[in-house]
Amino acid sequence: MTTFDFSPLYRTSVGFDRLASLLSSAQRVEQGAYPPYNILAVDENHYQITMAVAGFGEADLDLTTEQNVLTVKGQRADEQDADGRYLHRGIANRAFERRFNLADYVRVTAAKLENGLLHIQLEREIPEAMKPRKIELTTGGRLLDVDSAESAEKAA
Repeated sequence: MTTFDFSPLYRTSVGFDRLASLLSSAQRVEQGAYPPYNILAVDENHYQITMAVAGFGEADLDLTTEQNVLTVKGQRADEQDADGRYLHRGIANRAFERRFNLADYVRVTAAKLENGLLHIQLEREIPEAMKPRKIELTTGGRLLDVDSAESAEKAA
């Protein structure tokens, strides 16, 4: 596996440290694939993360967002085998923590647990100041009307 050194990016750019961190973390091999998950782009501004969390209840799951990172944690209390002892235990009962890096202006809007699947809805909310806006064109005249500004000063 080839490794890349992103340190020049840190030395020569300002404000792109988050991007460099994302590139660095993308290089690292992910530790385990539990629990499995899907990420769906519903449309341009809506996404859904679905995680298979069979055996976990609402009280066993914790979802938090902080500084553009969504963290999903699962912790179940150990079950006591009151009705007997297990001959085979194939259903995972281990704790997990999964982190998702979110782009700027992406926020979690809802989360629901249904049939062993955790569905997390995300939405990108672009601020009005960042959205494209139409510039009206005018014809004739000057862009900066100096005569009108001078006459307004004399009237005052």
